[in-house]
Amino acid sequence: MKIETAELGRSAHTSRDFARDGLPEIAFVGRSNVGKSSLMNRLLGRRGLARTSSTPGRTRAVNYFLVNRRFYFVDLPGYGYAKAGKEDRKEWAALVEAYLRHALERLHLVLLVDGKVGATPLDVQAYAYLTGLGARVTVAATKIDQVSKGRRRAALKTIQSTLGLEASAPLLPVSAHSGEGIKELWGVLAPYLEASAT
Repeated sequence: MKIETAELGRSAHTSRDFARDGLPEIAFVGRSNVGKSSLMNRLLGRRGLARTSSTPGRTRAVNYFLVNRRFYFVDLPGYGYAKAGKEDRKEWAALVEAYLRHALERLHLVLLVDGKVGATPLDVQAYAYLTGLGARVTVAATKIDQVSKGRRRAALKTIQSTLGLEASAPLLPVSAHSGEGIKELWGVLAPYLEASAT
């Protein structure tokens, strides 16, 4: 897909701030520090558009990036950041849940799982929750460049079985660093955007 423009559209700290213009949305969800912002930047070919940090738990709002003036990439707050206080975690969870219910009809979710670490119990809960809502979900294994070629097949198979993914459900190995899998991920997202535009 050709990216002509990409800009921060809005940051929603409460449900009142959610986009209400009916444009299709692709939202990225995953554990803190799984590489959501880096992957979005790579997909859009923009180095510093979504803020990246080595400190987990930086994204605290629902951040909308308007792409080609016709759809949004949405960076959701990461889950499972242990150092966040209980109240903070509850607030973030409530914000993400409100967002999902608000956007579900025009939403395609990309659930990111750390390819090096594998699917954690929190990832399993997130996948079950998202699919339980009836959301369209694509699972991507990030940081795949850090997994040796010889271990990749086994690592991906373990993620697939841990999440309970059906054999037909795509599990895409991706790397924001090397660019591996970026074309394949666009191959999944583009048809959704094209169908939404009609």
